Formats: sequence, C-alpha cells, structure tokens
Amino acid sequence: MKNPLPITGFIQRYEWGGVRFIPSLLGTDNPDLKPFAELWLGSHPKGMSKVHTDAGEVDLDRLIAADPGGLLGPATAKTYHNRLPFLFKVLDVRKMLSIQAHPTKAEAEAGFRRENEEGIPPEASNRIYKDDNHKPEAMVALTDFWLLHGFKTDKAIAEILSEVSEFRALSPFFVNHDIRTLYRHIMEMPQEEVDRMLGPLQHRLQQEVRRGPVSKDHPDYWAFQAFEDYTREGHFDRGIFSIYLFNLVRLYPGEGIYQDAGIPHAYLEGVNVELMANSDNVFRGGLTPKHIDVPELLAHLGFEPVVPRVIQAVNAGQHESAYPTPAPDFALSVIDLKAGELQEEVLFRGPAIYLVLEGSVSAGNRDYAKGEAFIAFFGAEFGIRGKKGSRLFKATVG
Repeated sequence: MKNPLPITGFIQRYEWGGVRFIPSLLGTDNPDLKPFAELWLGSHPKGMSKVHTDAGEVDLDRLIAADPGGLLGPATAKTYHNRLPFLFKVLDVRKMLSIQAHPTKAEAEAGFRRENEEGIPPEASNRIYKDDNHKPEAMVALTDFWLLHGFKTDKAIAEILSEVSEFRALSPFFVNHDIRTLYRHIMEMPQEEVDRMLGPLQHRLQQEVRRGPVSKDHPDYWAFQAFEDYTREGHFDRGIFSIYLFNLVRLYPGEGIYQDAGIPHAYLEGVNVELMANSDNVFRGGLTPKHIDVPELLAHLGFEPVVPRVIQAVNAGQHESAYPTPAPDFALSVIDLKAGELQEEVLFRGPAIYLVLEGSVSAGNRDYAKGEAFIAFFGAEFGIRGKKGSRLFKATVG
C-alpha cells in the first residue's frame, strides 16, 4: 500500500473527560455534553481504529494481520510480534486522572502471564495487566497542561513535611530521607488514619478558597480539587498526599514530557497529544474509585527523585519538528505547512499515523480536513501538501 489511507479513531468516554475539545476537533455535535476523554488511533483491542480501504472499512489489527511484514516492515514485524508498536491519542482532561505508573516490558509480560494463569477476566475491576506490553509515554501540550511527574527531591519533601502542618506526623518516616519508607507508610495507612490526617487539611483549604483564589502553581489548588472530586462518604483519598510529594509541572502549548516505566504521574488539567507503546497497563496510587493494588504498586514504583525534563521540539526537516525520547517503540513529531508547501514522506522504519490538528492537507490522492487522520505503511513514499495553514502530528516507529 503505497498511498496513505483514511483512519477513524475510537472515542473513550471516561467520566473525567472534557466535553468540547475533541467534538470540536472532529466536527461532531455534543448537545448532551457527554465526556469525550480520549481519541485513540491504533490497534489496541480496547479501542480499535478502522481503516478505510478500497474494499471497505476494516479493523486496523485485521489489516496488519493479513500482511504484517509488508505493512509494518520486516524488522518492526519481527521485533513487535506482528503488532503495531504504538498507540496515538488526544486527551482532554477536565477532572484530574488517577495517580499511576506503568510496568517495564519484563514486568508486563510476567504480570500478564500470572493474571491469565489466575483466571482473572480481562475486564475484571481488579485486573492490572490488560496486555503483555510496557507503556512508556510521550505527550505534547495543546493547551496549558498541568500534571504531577515523579517524586520531588529529598530536600523538597523534607520541606513539605515541615511546612504543611497536617503532614508533620509523617516526618519520622522520612528521617533517613527514604522516599520508599515514607510512601509505603502513606499507602498502607488504615483509612481511619488517612481521614484523621487529611480532615484538618481539607478544613484549612476550604477556608483558603473562601478568602480568595488559590494559584494553580501551588499544590493546595489541586488538593482542594481532589477533596471536592474524590471524597466519598466522608472518607478522603490518600492520593492527596502525592499531590504534595510529586513535582507539579506546567507545560505550555508545544512543550512535551516523557514518562518511562515506574515514574509516578497524574494528569491534572488540559489537552494534549500523547504517544505511547501499545498498552493499557496501569498501576494506580490514588485519586480514583478504581482498584488500587498497593503491593503491586510499591513493587514496581520508582522512588528516586525526579527533576522534570520538559521536551522542546527540535528541527527534523524543513517542515517537521520532533520530540526526542529514548523509547524505541515510537517517535512523535509535528509537521507545519503553509498553503502550497510540500512535505515528502518516505517510511523506511515502519508505519505512521498522521492527525490533522489545524487547517487541511492533501496526502496521496485524498484531502484531509481538521480532525481527520490517515495511516501509511512501511515503504510508502508520498507527499503531504498544505492547503492552508496546516499542522499535523505524526506518530511512527522509533
């Protein structure tokens, strides 16, 4: 298949999702204000994309299965067991997501095999390993985007335990600056103790908010939101502790960040483009009504302090800018074209999915408007021509 083909994504309607950005992108009405949380472009079984071929519409995984070596390329097909190695998404985060981390490839394979042997159904609420793959992630902000990313430095955590009066009782568990010991204690505390510690914090934050707005660059803002969203039957979510222990990061539009296995993180607010290995494996650590397996989380979490590294786009050609990461599974870039400008594409590593974020383009023998996507396979050579000021995100093999 030398020409690109149109591809239709799958909408995930998680309750934390926004109601406007993705419908606007797709040109879809949403009069009932239903959540459009994520747009998935890929071949994951939880959200399969449809490819529009001359013979009709077909699931992407079925299309690849008919000729994996030809469509993925021999090397990619061999390395990734005849599967598309990446999953491409747009996220609209209206309400903060759960605190989470993801496994390494070896951890995912072992965990997936173990849960299969234990007979845990794939859709069971206590199922952690939905597949056998790791899930490194790269994201680029489309709006101002707020997230938690990795543990703060030892010094910063010590200051938090001193300055936040409600947390001073935790100081004995950080006497040797051992983040693991501190976090284990927080995650294993009885719920009654969690409520006893967080109750005074909730009361103080309510008073602060009554006095005036709290800045988003302070953990108090997000803790207050978490109290509002995740307090159930008078019980507080222990994930609120993590809001103070993790780095609070603000990304401006066009900035990116990379999250490898084991790095705890949580998306708080904003819209982004996200590219990851083809997986849905998550260890949760709070800010969620979903199942939290504390022993599994603690066994796989990275407890080293993290200094967030914001990724700036680097030049990758006349019209293309790339967001470099160490992940071999994927590569993310953006293509900007003025009217009439041409981007030549030669896919010698593997397939690529393109999503038009702004304007419109022609690619191969078709036109694509804002919100439309297309896929091209290994060996394809074609041009993308801007029809007016256009921006596309490109997801391909690393």
